[in-house]
Amino acid sequence: MSDLKKEIEIVIITGMSGAGKTVAVQSFEDLGYFCVDNLPPALIPKFVDLIEGSNGSMSKVALVIDLRSQSFFEDLFKTIDTISVPAHYHLHVKILFLDAKDNKLVQRYKETRRSHPLSKGGLPLDGILEERELLEEMKGRAQQIIDTTDLKPVQLREKIIESYKTNTTSSFVVNVVSFGFKYGIPIDADLAFDVRFLPNPHYIEHMRPKTGLEEEVSSYVLKWGETQQLITKLKDLLDFMLPQYKREGKSQVVIAIGCTGGKHRSVTLAEYFSKEFSKEYDVRTSHRDIDKGKGRIH
Repeated sequence: MSDLKKEIEIVIITGMSGAGKTVAVQSFEDLGYFCVDNLPPALIPKFVDLIEGSNGSMSKVALVIDLRSQSFFEDLFKTIDTISVPAHYHLHVKILFLDAKDNKLVQRYKETRRSHPLSKGGLPLDGILEERELLEEMKGRAQQIIDTTDLKPVQLREKIIESYKTNTTSSFVVNVVSFGFKYGIPIDADLAFDVRFLPNPHYIEHMRPKTGLEEEVSSYVLKWGETQQLITKLKDLLDFMLPQYKREGKSQVVIAIGCTGGKHRSVTLAEYFSKEFSKEYDVRTSHRDIDKGKGRIH
């Protein structure tokens, strides 16, 4: 039996306070990393043991380390050296350091009305300069340094995703949901479309117990001219909007398509658009109300 261990990637996110660590950890979460904020470096070895015992369920991990004292540095450097020995060669540790110019950091602290954690009630710049000195060696050890001085949060997110995404990672997910208006509009919908004006298979007796997942029902819904016109117009709209959502930095968009009961027309169109957009995006499809209200108008 092979004793090879699963490859595990650990990214340590650190850097100047106010340089964007919160945006960074949110970006790693969107990439599917298991994220832990402000883990004391002395606890990393125990956490590594937990990861190694997870049977591969935590193969990508991001740790935010907020280093504000020399003892933290010593603990972290010692930990990195410990988990880099041959017994842990399956662990790949990277340090991502976020930086920004002093004047920009001061501006950010003034905008948020927060005090720098090292300023001890004094000027923000005093704390920034002290922190920069403490972080000098950490910055020198980093595999990647990102200067966020001129970056908006969405631009920092794009940089991180571009650097750490894999072929199996999707940074933008399109969720297509069918629903019935009689049960309410999905509260998490970004876009909701009402297709109750289309011909209803419910009124054809032998189709009534079936759903839009069945070919007979979907063919009936799709054969009408108004259905084809709706598809053309919606596809044109979504072809325009989805890239804008992605460019804005959204990690997902929820498209909800509703008919009366969420069983026939909405299901048919949700399936249709899922297939259309799966050519370009990571699409997840769900039919919220397909099993509700059997025997009632859909």
